[in-house]
Amino acid sequence: MEFALSEEQVLFADSLRGLLSERVTIDALRRHAETGSGFDEGLWNNLVELGLPGLLVPERFGGAGLGMVDAAVAAEVIGGATAFAPFAGSVVMATLAFIHGATEAMQAAWLPRIAAGEVRFGVGISRNGGQVQAAIDAGAATHLLVYLPDGNAAVITADEASAQMHRSIDRTRPVVDLTFDPTQAAMLNAANAPQVAMQRVLDAGRVVLAADTLGAAQHMFDSALTFVKQREQFGRIIGSFQAVKHQFADMVTMLEPCRGMVWYAAYAQDALPDEARVTALQTKAHLGDVGREIARMATEAHGGMGFTDLLGLHYWFKRIMFNRQMLGGPELCREEAGRLQGWT
Repeated sequence: MEFALSEEQVLFADSLRGLLSERVTIDALRRHAETGSGFDEGLWNNLVELGLPGLLVPERFGGAGLGMVDAAVAAEVIGGATAFAPFAGSVVMATLAFIHGATEAMQAAWLPRIAAGEVRFGVGISRNGGQVQAAIDAGAATHLLVYLPDGNAAVITADEASAQMHRSIDRTRPVVDLTFDPTQAAMLNAANAPQVAMQRVLDAGRVVLAADTLGAAQHMFDSALTFVKQREQFGRIIGSFQAVKHQFADMVTMLEPCRGMVWYAAYAQDALPDEARVTALQTKAHLGDVGREIARMATEAHGGMGFTDLLGLHYWFKRIMFNRQMLGGPELCREEAGRLQGWT
């Protein structure tokens, strides 16, 4: 049995990577950090042409009908580029919310529009009726999908909500606080167990954020490796120093197992329902810690240059830290996984 990506998945990742390498430059990151919207309409149109918004949308609704492993592959590439696109919230979480928790009529009304890139969803969780804190991918959303305390999901247009956008630590991805009237919202009307449908969506979001962190951490490692192979000190390439070699060996041993962990967690979302929640929580927690360590060590490998805006490495550093806390930090995820496994 071969535990690897398929040829189609590799080609898809290469196509997406090629597009993002052209569009998401350091200069573009600086511009979007200044505006704070977290959205580039030109880039989004390119992603629509590539078919990214319909990645998980079933074929009968105009999508590609692919699975969570494919979404994880895309998220890793997007994280590696620090692309400012509403992937986790709109492409993954909102799509799965309709697939797992909406009537056939609601699916027919919304999924083709998601696949065509006509609508972009921000996703939030309400703990108190019509109020949401830190909705993900809501900075330039056309619509908002909000999970209410009972687990049912409501759909509202961005104009129907009173929104306040905040710059997060990751200036390319703002978070949004919302106030809206639940009685005026369209409900997805999950037929059975809305709490279960909500958890499936949240867990998928956690896996995607973990994959995004993996891509960002890999980029930081690659940048640091390139630097230490070129930088000279005391007449020698600093990558030849034993202490530097040890540092990079540590990063490799931390980073490489994470890829298999992310792929397995993504696979479990579609094929292993009994393991899906625990693996999503553990993967999100582990990548949060590993990503932070890789970010720190890769930045330090650049010396003082690593902290400058000129180099731009901080965009990946901040993306990793954003992912670490969004949808639950490592401590919260491990506590929840422990309860599921009967440890607490």
